[in-house]
Amino acid sequence: MEIKVLNIQGKETGRTIQLEDSIFGIEPNDHAIYLDVKQILANRRQGTHKSKQRNEVSGSTRKFKRQKGTGTARAGSIKSPLFRGGGRIFGPVPRDYNFKLNKKIKQLARKSALAYKVKENALLVIEDFNFDTPKTKEFVNVCRNLNVADKKTLFLLGEINKNIYLSSRNLQKQKTAIASTVNTYEILNANMLVLTESSVDALNKMFKVS
Repeated sequence: MEIKVLNIQGKETGRTIQLEDSIFGIEPNDHAIYLDVKQILANRRQGTHKSKQRNEVSGSTRKFKRQKGTGTARAGSIKSPLFRGGGRIFGPVPRDYNFKLNKKIKQLARKSALAYKVKENALLVIEDFNFDTPKTKEFVNVCRNLNVADKKTLFLLGEINKNIYLSSRNLQKQKTAIASTVNTYEILNANMLVLTESSVDALNKMFKVS
């Protein structure tokens, strides 16, 4: 499919760029997206949660009341989970939430996320641009020209650009990422996806489109 290329003033350049159907035109696979997003969010978890069990809480280990004759249930430790201040039954312990996912599944998920953006008309392609110095105001002007200033927007760049990154990092709704390292969650989490021409080439290379 072909899409018009805009400049940073939001005007058409008169050129078009080919978006490969094998990437942007596939039938999205929802289950692949689910698995990939699940893994991404799981890998972010620290897993440092911890509660004390009965062998870890402070307290005496003596039998604090006699076995029989009290009229209540027998008890051998003040640290029992049944008493206030006792340990917790089956409480959380530190663990690793990471799990493995097939590389082809992750690749299919990213393609599916890109295909969804095309179907939703939430994708723009602009010519490559740069700033002489980091300037947030200039980046805001670019967003306004493209009518994405009030939308959660992801700008995909072909390679690392320090000036563009520094110009955008203070903005709440705008984010920049490198095409070769962007993940499914970042694509889906944005309401609008703005690709630079070099990022389209980078995506083709990542998915090995000749």
